[in-house]
Amino acid sequence: MVVIQSRSKRKITGGRYKKVLHKKRQSRKGNSATLTGIDDKIIKETRTRGGNKKIKSLTNNKVNIYDPKKKKHFSAEIKEVIENPADSHFVKRNIITKGAIIKTDKGNARVTNRPGQEGAINAVLKE
Repeated sequence: MVVIQSRSKRKITGGRYKKVLHKKRQSRKGNSATLTGIDDKIIKETRTRGGNKKIKSLTNNKVNIYDPKKKKHFSAEIKEVIENPADSHFVKRNIITKGAIIKTDKGNARVTNRPGQEGAINAVLKE
């Protein structure tokens, strides 16, 4: 089903607006959320407005971690999702979003980017 990002034809009370609104337009089209899971890397490219591309990470099992104490970057493997402030049910389903706390082989880390829109997972190691 297509997601349309425009004003509703109806008011909060249920009545209709008097002025006729535009029909559904291609420029108003949105997308459903990309829920990034833990598995072998699968990415999907989508065309965005202006002909640009957005790389969506459908599944990924690697994370780029920054260690603030050593001031170093390294890659690690994701074990599971420990906590997710976006939705408590995402923890059971192992869905990664920005702000999620993930368990890696190097320790716990907090995700700092939006993997459903950037194609990779970046995180900061927690003390």
